[in-house]
Amino acid sequence: MDIYKAREKSYEVLGKTVCKQLNSHGFKAKYLADRGTALKEALKLIPQEASVGIPGTVTVREIGLLDSLMARNSRVFHNWYPNLTKKEQNEMFMKELTSDWIVMSVNAIALDKGTLINIDGTGNRVGAMSWAPGKLLIIAGINKIASNVHAAMARARDTATPANTIRLNLSTPCATIGHCMDCDSSDRICNVTTMLERAPTGRECHVFIVGEKLGY
Repeated sequence: MDIYKAREKSYEVLGKTVCKQLNSHGFKAKYLADRGTALKEALKLIPQEASVGIPGTVTVREIGLLDSLMARNSRVFHNWYPNLTKKEQNEMFMKELTSDWIVMSVNAIALDKGTLINIDGTGNRVGAMSWAPGKLLIIAGINKIASNVHAAMARARDTATPANTIRLNLSTPCATIGHCMDCDSSDRICNVTTMLERAPTGRECHVFIVGEKLGY
């Protein structure tokens, strides 16, 4: 088999294995080969008239979903607008939380248990992931999968967090050395951690596993 085809096939096998775990835990999970397919499926899933909250996520922006939702005139709420005051940011957090749909990614997925792991600084992302009145769509690249919960936690702290602190121009040890030091920095963004072992009771939760490396 061609070396590139072999890699694509390995992603597919791994992605479908994770989806099987997630589906057995109450999620509606599917494997999608690439970001273009993920974008089409997300736009098909989310009605144009629905309001959409997008807490901090590189992945959703990377596949073009934020721009596509805004281009079709859906009501989109996100807190990455530049120069928001603290009051405006908090108001945006609430609009995200109370939207018809919450769309986000995760820092890591534990393969053995199908556990979704997110680490947050303010808690708005993990709060929306854990509870919100609307439906949830999680989009994650194949790179987010780790073998077990311990490895997934390590991935969240040592891979996702340093990249995010660098993106945010924060002065944390991990931004300097590239891995977690469990610091007490005032810029620390590892303050709240959530682990979804099952879909929250009574909530419609979709997960797209994408066969590409996306986000941090």
